[in-house]
Amino acid sequence: MNTLIEFWVFLGKRKKYWMWPFLALIILLSLFLFVAQSTALSTFIYSLF
Repeated sequence: MNTLIEFWVFLGKRKKYWMWPFLALIILLSLFLFVAQSTALSTFIYSLF
């Protein structure tokens, strides 16, 4: 968690605005993988691919 806070501060101070979409994509993919581990959603996600 400390690493994410430091990365957030780095993006704010260094004005690295082009990294925001990358950070959002990483967060969304990690949430998707977390949700996909539940057995109720795994069959639905399997049918998508």
